[in-house]
Amino acid sequence: MQYPHLAVISVYVPSGSSGEERQQAKFRFMEAFLPHLLQLKASGREIVLCGDVNIAHKEIDIKNWKGNLKNSGFLPEERGWIGELFDVHGYVDVFRKLDPRPEQYTWWSNRGQAYAKNVGWRIDYHLATAKIAETAQATSIYKDEKFSDHAPLSIDYDFPL
Repeated sequence: MQYPHLAVISVYVPSGSSGEERQQAKFRFMEAFLPHLLQLKASGREIVLCGDVNIAHKEIDIKNWKGNLKNSGFLPEERGWIGELFDVHGYVDVFRKLDPRPEQYTWWSNRGQAYAKNVGWRIDYHLATAKIAETAQATSIYKDEKFSDHAPLSIDYDFPL
C-alpha cells in the first residue's frame, strides 16, 4: 500500500566486524545511503526507517563501550555518521526519545552468555522525521522469546494515514 505522506523503510546496514574489507564496504554503503535519506526527507514525506543499522550511537547504547571504541559498530566514524543524521539532518532516534534508560539492548553476541548477562548493543533503530517522531507513544524491545541474536524493537505511532 502507498501512503502519500509517509514512507516506511526497512534497512540492514552491513556489518564490518568480520574484517577490514567488510568495514570498507560498510563505509561505502553509509556514504551512498546518506544522500538517499536526505533526498527522502526533502521530498516532504514523513519517514520511518526501521532496521539493523549496526551502529551503537552513544555509550548508553552498548554495555562495554570502553572496550569497543576500536570495534566495528562503535567506531568514531560510524557514530559520527548516525549522529549527523540526528544533529544536522533532523532525524530522530525514536526509541531513545521515548526510553532514556540504560541497558536497553537489541543485539547480543552468541558468545559468553551475553544474552543471559545482558551484555548487549542497541543497534536496531526507528529513525524518523520530526513530525512523525512526535506521534510516537510507546516502545518495547521484545525479549520474552529469543529468536536470534537480535530482539524485535517496536514503536507505536499515532499518525494518521
